[in-house]
This record gives sequence, C-alpha cells and structure tokens, in this order.
Amino acid sequence: MAAEKSRILVVGGTGCLGRHVVAASARLGHPTLALVRDTAPSDPAKAALLKSFQDAGGTLLKGDLDDHGSLVSAVRLADVVISTIGVRQIPDQTKLVAAIEEAGNAYIDRFLPSEFGLDADRSEAVEPTRSMLTATKAAIRRAVETAGVPYTYVLAGYFFCYGLPGVGQVLAQAPPVDKAVVLGDGDARVVFVDEADIAAYTVLAAGDPRAENKTLHIRPPANTLSHNELLALWEGKTGRTLERVHVPEGAVLKQIQEASIPMNLMLSIGHATHIKGEQSKLGVDPASGVDAGELFPDVKYTTVDDYLDRLL
Repeated sequence: MAAEKSRILVVGGTGCLGRHVVAASARLGHPTLALVRDTAPSDPAKAALLKSFQDAGGTLLKGDLDDHGSLVSAVRLADVVISTIGVRQIPDQTKLVAAIEEAGNAYIDRFLPSEFGLDADRSEAVEPTRSMLTATKAAIRRAVETAGVPYTYVLAGYFFCYGLPGVGQVLAQAPPVDKAVVLGDGDARVVFVDEADIAAYTVLAAGDPRAENKTLHIRPPANTLSHNELLALWEGKTGRTLERVHVPEGAVLKQIQEASIPMNLMLSIGHATHIKGEQSKLGVDPASGVDAGELFPDVKYTTVDDYLDRLL
C-alpha cells in the first residue's frame, strides 16, 4: 500500500515561484493548501489563478502573515509548510515560525522557508543584497533551528524569468541586438533554473528524509554556464555576433552605490553571481547539504537551451 502523501501548505502561492509550487504539489498527489488574503479577488487574473489551484485539487485558505490566528489554524491543517513569499516579506517569516511553534512542532514534519537564491550563511554579497536578503534569510534560519522545526533550505540560483530574458544581462529584460553588457570578465559560472523545476525539486525534497535539516542545492549541469558561454549559445541560435561590453568590478560596485532600489539590488546580486561566482564555486558540503540532481535524477528539467528557443 502506497504511503499517505503529506499535506502541504504553501504561503505565498500566488507569486512568481509560489504558483508553480502549488501546481507541483497538487500534480505530485499531495493534498495542497494555499494561504491567500482573498479567496474571491476582484482582479480577473488573480481569480483565474486561484481557480486553477482549485481545478488542480488544491484548497484555498483565507489568511495573512499579519493574522496570527489564521496562520496557526492553517499550520494545524498541514504536515509541511513551504514559504515562497517575496523579498519585502522575508523578515515576516518569523511570524510563520511563531505560528508553527504555537500550533505545536509535532504538527509539522518540515518547514521550507523562502530562500531559493544565494546561500544565506556563506554568501559575501555586498549591500543591499546583504541586509535585504542574505542576512535576513540567515536570521530566519537561526529562528527555525532555535524553534527545533525540521527544515530544508532550497538554493536554486537565478530563476529563468529573472536571469534569461536579457540572455544573462543583469538589467536587461530583452535579448541583446548588437551589444551585450557583461559584468566582469564573463567567465564565472552561473546557475539558471526554470521556476517549474525549482518547484518540483522543492516538493520532492519536502517529503524526503535525505533532505531533512539539509540545504538542497539545485544545480542542473546543463544550466550551469558562464555569461560568455550563454552569449555564445545565443549567437549560435541567431547567427549574429555580439560585441561584449565588459564592466569591471570597480565600476559595478560604483553603480551599486549610486543606484536605488531595485537596480542596486539586482546589480549586487549580479556582482555576487557573475563576478564572484558564488552560485557555482561554493561546493555542496555533504555534512549540511545535498544535491537535487543526485537525489532526484529522474526529474527532466528544462534547459537553458530550451528556454532561449522561446526568445527567437
């Protein structure tokens, strides 16, 4: 007899990644709960998204991070809690940890806080990424560990939707025509992952004992490549040679200091990835981490090559 599937609560399910996590959870047969502020929104697009959750077998729960009672009630209906909330709400995950504690840790088999980017404990990213992301996420990790809640931290590099529309250009949202802006020498290897694949690996890890109290590293081999390699791949598809406009590290740091949100945040993440190579050079520590590809080799992930074909 097949083991009973864990009940998964997704907090932040209408966001860029969260909608994919809800879909993956339902597709993989988990009773899936999505915490939403409004179960009948007036916005047609959001209403259609929530209907797709229900059509897939998901259940909508009305609640909010600022409504402690609704959080506790939702947590008590779940075995696993996955948070996919956005950057500005990351500090509010302490409220979610508090709700899990009040509900009783025995209710929760696993908590996956909103991470998915740089390694909060090992990144040396400059401001504002340090204070807005890595330091804040590290503080959430310590709160989770202090509470004694079983966890999995998921690291996934650049989402396709952020890293690939400009073919690796940090501030561009369209492919280059004749010139491409490259941070540094363009040789640092960067990880790119499709949002649906991040969601699939996340849901699989949520119920896997090998990922309990570990950091899950999602690093698809075909999607780990330098900006120079990425641009060469694009040139091969378009038949056009691009001029590389290299921006040295000092100039990038100056741009970060002079820019405002969100540009300085995007540039500081780009500095950590495209110049310092943090996504690829920091190895998987077997004492605290596991590789998603090794745990789940049967996942057929979307490649960077596949995605670039969509831009043609």
